Amino acid sequence: MATRPKPTLSHITSNGSAHMVDVSEKKISDRVAIASGKIQINKKAISLIRKGETTKGNIIETAKLAGILAAKRTAELIPLCHTLPVNHISIDIYEINHGFEVKSEIRAQSRTGLEMEALTAVSVALLTLYDMVKAVDKTMVISDITLRYKRGGNSGEYTREEENL
Repeated sequence: MATRPKPTLSHITSNGSAHMVDVSEKKISDRVAIASGKIQINKKAISLIRKGETTKGNIIETAKLAGILAAKRTAELIPLCHTLPVNHISIDIYEINHGFEVKSEIRAQSRTGLEMEALTAVSVALLTLYDMVKAVDKTMVISDITLRYKRGGNSGEYTREEENL
């Protein structure tokens, strides 16, 4: 049975310099990445969001749009990310106990993964929720931003174990 080579930091050269990974020889494959994160918000702010009684408009839809825009611009924010032709982006925001959960799903045919796009989408959607509610709740906490699932490429499929969520 062949052993896999030990993982290395692909964005660091042997002399310690940062570089963008050359993916030109990789095969294009169908790729999917799903990420999620949470924000704790006080009851008063949740009530205002639920009722649509904020002066900033529809907070949930604005956060979704911010997440979509962020996913499309990930390569502008993360220095060594490749610019990817994303085919599909969905952002879902669910009310949970003491706040909201944001989930992103990104799909593309690409030579490299979409994990950073999915994580960036969640992060910016959560930051947008924070920004739009900060006048009412300064105690908010953003947490648990994580990759839940990825498929495609040489490393295959990854699913985060539910007990870690």
